[in-house]
Amino acid sequence: MQKIVLASGNQGKLKEMNQLLAELNVEIVPQSDFDIPEAIEDGLSFVENSIIKARHAAKLTGLPAIADDSGLAVDFLKGQPGIYSSRFAGEAGNDAANNAKLLELMENVPAAERTARFHCCVVFMRHENDPMPLVCQAAWEGKILPEACGENGFGYDPLFFVASENCASAQLSKERKNQLSHRGLALKELVSRIKL
Repeated sequence: MQKIVLASGNQGKLKEMNQLLAELNVEIVPQSDFDIPEAIEDGLSFVENSIIKARHAAKLTGLPAIADDSGLAVDFLKGQPGIYSSRFAGEAGNDAANNAKLLELMENVPAAERTARFHCCVVFMRHENDPMPLVCQAAWEGKILPEACGENGFGYDPLFFVASENCASAQLSKERKNQLSHRGLALKELVSRIKL
């Protein structure tokens, strides 16, 4: 079974990636298994940051790499938190603080103006010098709820209302979320295009 390094230590992303890529018969391992430092994400877009992370992981592990950069863009906040979604409130990966900041900024915003979408860019690099990395992108439309709902998922899932399901993303089963989500859609495209 071929190993592919995931350019992240995020356990939520690792679980989702392994579920979504199971049909490829590969083992997705987090870069934290190799004790390598996080890449410096100094790109200005999800695409740039994904490429930076994938190249970094491939270079330091010698393995093919998958990286994703994803985040929430809220229309009322002119696209924020965007590429800064994981560190919106300061420290990276503090979901509770990020959600609290978003709720504070969206307080008293009418329902019609609470539109938002999750974006995801997934990059697959066969090696660090891959001149044609696979780049797959998707978006998931929703609205920001006035309070958190649900226990599933991670990140902004408790605040992201999915109209077609009439619930928050955090109230969806893993299977249903993977069918609908930005990451699920981008990874499905990757599965259809990847050549190992």
